Amino acid sequence: MSASVLFWRRTDVEGLERLELAIEPGGVTATSTVICLGAGGFRLEHRWRLDLEWHAQSVTVERWNSQGHGVLRLERAGTGWRVDGLPRPDLEGAEEPDLSVTPFCNTFPIRRTPEGIGESLPLDIAFIDGPALTVARSSQRYDRQGPGRLRYVDLGLSRGFEADLAVDDAGLVLHYEHLFERVAPPA
Repeated sequence: MSASVLFWRRTDVEGLERLELAIEPGGVTATSTVICLGAGGFRLEHRWRLDLEWHAQSVTVERWNSQGHGVLRLERAGTGWRVDGLPRPDLEGAEEPDLSVTPFCNTFPIRRTPEGIGESLPLDIAFIDGPALTVARSSQRYDRQGPGRLRYVDLGLSRGFEADLAVDDAGLVLHYEHLFERVAPPA
């Protein structure tokens, strides 16, 4: 078993995330807490269950804000997804979830983006707006720029948004232009 704790800070608004990551023989799990002043201020917890190939099987998102407490659960159902236990035909064929408040879920497609410079991975995703607790289908692309460097291109809900990403050897984000950077706690 491999376990680690990662921290990211937001670079666009005040915010911090602490994520516990465990890689075990049966799969990958991650549990995280995000505190952010954006969207009126919120605390959000997300819990992921992935298979050994880093394909999301489920994610539960809990949010606390001025409107109270809310929960959203997304579960893989064949080639589609169930949201809060109900089938969502509009998400059929969406390859992975993408949660707005964390760079963690970018790792799933990053690990599958071909290694050659100039190679790309386009995919449809189930985009989760964390503060709103909504899910919508969207599209994005990852372009390999070199070892540990990719370009994220939004082709859907935020069409026109692009960002350079620096990642470690496991495909976990070190720097996400405009939004996140990984930080180490003081020794």
